[in-house]
Amino acid sequence: MLLPDAPPAPHDLRAPVLAWFSEHARDLPWRAADRTPWGVLVSEVMLQQTPVVRVEPAWRAWMQRWPGPAELAEASTADVLRAWDRLGYPRRALRLQECARTVVERHGGVLPSTEAELLALPGVGAYTAAAVLAFAYGRRSVVLDTNVRRVLARTVAGEALPAPTQTAAETRLAAGYVPDDDATAARWAAASMELGALVCTARAPRCDACPVRDRCRWLAAGRPGDVHAHRRRTQAWAGTDRQVRGRVMALLREALGPVPAAAVDAVWQDAGQLARCVDGLVADGLVERVPAASVDDPPTYRLPG
Repeated sequence: MLLPDAPPAPHDLRAPVLAWFSEHARDLPWRAADRTPWGVLVSEVMLQQTPVVRVEPAWRAWMQRWPGPAELAEASTADVLRAWDRLGYPRRALRLQECARTVVERHGGVLPSTEAELLALPGVGAYTAAAVLAFAYGRRSVVLDTNVRRVLARTVAGEALPAPTQTAAETRLAAGYVPDDDATAARWAAASMELGALVCTARAPRCDACPVRDRCRWLAAGRPGDVHAHRRRTQAWAGTDRQVRGRVMALLREALGPVPAAAVDAVWQDAGQLARCVDGLVADGLVERVPAASVDDPPTYRLPG
């Protein structure tokens, strides 16, 4: 497909987005002047595949209870999993606590400020490291989440949505739009992410409210369809192992003590699928199976201590 216009120059794209951000940025606690690097990291872990509206109250409660890595490192795993509640993928909570313990043991309780040291922490990948550098330390980095990828795919590449898998070429293209100086680069990271979250959304983009609508290649081309649609996989929630695991975790989070096997068995009708999911939760360190005192009695289940 031939696009009518060349990609916008970096400055021509950045300037209106930064101006828009100055007026429309959300007042989020992990953006406040008194934010801590650790608080930024916690927010990034919580925000993975979870909307801000659910994360914000959970983040506030979490940070009040465990304001730094030292406090989280000393918490019981059961308390951490209960506090994580329904933020999704509870293994992230375990990795976050493991990260806290590593920060305490290797860095004296201070979150490191270099990319290499951040990447060496448990549960910290390329995106999270880049986000911490930008949002916690105000450093230049290439912050490329789903929202930023979508903004660049539309404005620069003229595509409805980015490819399912991020490529090295996409990272290089994004790097070309990051300002050279640290402060502006960090602000660009936040601004482009906010634009994707609030205006350039996946399903219902508000092109009439977009500050770069006059230089968006996708809009100029007539908003063509998703060329990568055939490569995307969608999975229903009902009946999946994720649903079963979620029910088991919810039961154990709400329990005051060990839960009898019969109560666990009651959460799902398919005994084989349930047994597989429980075994997986035990293997992942999310559930403990407590043997009964007598070999004739069934075990009980609980969150790890």
